[in-house]
Amino acid sequence: MTGRADDFRFEAYAPAQLERWNAFVARSVNGTFLFDRGFMDYHAHRFDDASLLVWRGDHLLALLPAHAEGDQCLSHGGLSYGGLVLAEPVGAAALLALMQALQRHLAAQGLRSLLYKTVPAIYHQLPCEDDRYALFRCQAQLVRREVLSVVGPSSAHWPKGRRKPLSGALRRRGGLTLARVQGAAEPAAWAAFWALLTVELSARHHSAPVHSLEEMLMLAQRFAGHIQLRLAWQGDAVIAGMVLFDTATVSHVQYMAASPAARRCAALDQLIEQAIEQAQSAGRWFDFGHSNEAAGQVLNEGLCFYKESFGASTVVHDHYLLPCEGGV
Repeated sequence: MTGRADDFRFEAYAPAQLERWNAFVARSVNGTFLFDRGFMDYHAHRFDDASLLVWRGDHLLALLPAHAEGDQCLSHGGLSYGGLVLAEPVGAAALLALMQALQRHLAAQGLRSLLYKTVPAIYHQLPCEDDRYALFRCQAQLVRREVLSVVGPSSAHWPKGRRKPLSGALRRRGGLTLARVQGAAEPAAWAAFWALLTVELSARHHSAPVHSLEEMLMLAQRFAGHIQLRLAWQGDAVIAGMVLFDTATVSHVQYMAASPAARRCAALDQLIEQAIEQAQSAGRWFDFGHSNEAAGQVLNEGLCFYKESFGASTVVHDHYLLPCEGGV
């Protein structure tokens, strides 16, 4: 498929398009449930939505989850990744023409630039990195690069013995019960983990969870097949846990936390190993997420080493600033 920049028509998303939008995301080759409006709109009050539907004639070709801040468009500030969502690969020439048309359209709306978060390649069901080439051709500037620590989707990618010698003695302290909660089942277990997570993030990183417990339970109920909670109990106390977001190709760690008691018996290690095994049994990548600060300029080497000690290696996540004034 080829094209010219004037072949494309852009329609602002409106609630009347919700079913069409969600159906497109569900059949896309590089979209995930994070682009479903049921996920995007849980925090709609925080963003000035600027999402677009991209048409070529009568054919819906792509979606752009986005919001606006002043004279800049962002894809999307409330999501881990963004960019153009495609039902199928459209080819390098067509994507270049689409990107040029998008520049022109956003400029006509008075927007100076688009902060474009790519969808990391491991989340693609078919290769479709045509947008990276189009961004390059349209003079987009790489403004952020994050290190994602990932384990591949088969046991051949995972040297299981690498982490265990580091924590072998701790594991023998026992007394743990490992459990998995799918979706929003067992709200009390979610609440126990959220209390642990909040304390640990505050004490170790001077931060707080992005989601409130109420928001997380709502999302876990809406996307029960995609969101799971893994816990390590010692008696009746939750001492470690992790929240996973599962897509067609990736099991992503959204949150993880361990108490001092958990660190004394390698409880989090055991949860992670179990989660990697489950991801690989489903043919999914296991994504620990990034270990960066300051827009990728600072690497938390201790956190990165911890992830790599499980056999993880690096996939990068790139963010680009696309100029729109004077778009081709």
